[in-house]
Amino acid sequence: MALAEDLGDAGDVTSEMLIPHDLAGQAVFVARAEGVVAGLPAVEIVLATVRTPLLKLQPLVEDGTRVAPGDRLAVISGMMEFILTAERTALNFLQRLSGVATLTRRYVDAVAGLPCQILDTRKTTPGWRLLEKYAVRCGGGHNHRMGLYDGFLVKDNHLAALGGGREAFTRLALTVLPKLRTMAVPVEIEVDSLEQLNWALYCRPDGPDVILLDNMAPEQMREAVRIRNAGGASRVQLEASGGVSLATVRAIAESGVDRISVGALTHSAPALDIALDYVAS
Repeated sequence: MALAEDLGDAGDVTSEMLIPHDLAGQAVFVARAEGVVAGLPAVEIVLATVRTPLLKLQPLVEDGTRVAPGDRLAVISGMMEFILTAERTALNFLQRLSGVATLTRRYVDAVAGLPCQILDTRKTTPGWRLLEKYAVRCGGGHNHRMGLYDGFLVKDNHLAALGGGREAFTRLALTVLPKLRTMAVPVEIEVDSLEQLNWALYCRPDGPDVILLDNMAPEQMREAVRIRNAGGASRVQLEASGGVSLATVRAIAESGVDRISVGALTHSAPALDIALDYVAS
């Protein structure tokens, strides 16, 4: 799809008219900024789609590698016409995914030494979810549910639709959650107050698998951790979400929560500056 929108019906008219069809050459992907690489397998698929076997990719690093300005990431060899045709699409994948991996690594580094995982969300570019969640892993993060199909997550609007308040949690416990015991999906419930936390902890005999603490201050999170532990529900993981930034993530992790989900990993990651430079033979 990416190549189709770039080539249209006429193809790469500039390279086709300007570059001799029998001209072979090489080009190298070079990092222009410090970051973490992700997306080299996607680049290889781009090259194969443009023209196989006339283009070959030789990776010089692996996805997940930290790089500095000037580091060479991979070499493309083959017919120059097709290298030029593939250039922008390949860079779009590599820069975008490396940007996600780089931002993820910054969050992971910010909580280093603490027993807390950094997770992504479903706030991904439409059509790119598998790619972006792969890049999160390359940056040292963890994946939340992939979609609506592989996790049971009760959010505030679900509770509102059930009437809100304690009544909604009671209805959830009595009529919905018992049916999930035979399903192999994790159960997570979002709460925005310590009162709701108590309702969620005992929403079913053994409690949910995860409780999401939505937009709580670090001191509220610390109290949530205390309530969870005092109630003998230490197996229930607590996940912080909302208002998370590089400036706040360490304090959030120090509250004792087990997980922090960060939408910014995928919806706000800037592309990593990577160039494709022609190599004269």
